[in-house]
Amino acid sequence: MAGSDANYQIVYRGDSLECFHLGGWVFFQRSKEAGGGFWLGRTFDFVFMIELQHPVSLHEGIIYLQKLKFECSLLH
Repeated sequence: MAGSDANYQIVYRGDSLECFHLGGWVFFQRSKEAGGGFWLGRTFDFVFMIELQHPVSLHEGIIYLQKLKFECSLLH
């Protein structure tokens, strides 16, 4: 899992998401056989909503979240 100051959680292959925050960002690692990478999405009650239509590397996903945070800060 990510550090406490991060705004996302990481679930590695073979692990499960023990606790989630409503609307929280989560990276789910894909199997190597499926091509690797991570699905990035948000958690809600009874559903995981995928944000991007394709798997991303952890680095790409974190950059994406940083851009979202920056764009949001410009709007407020």
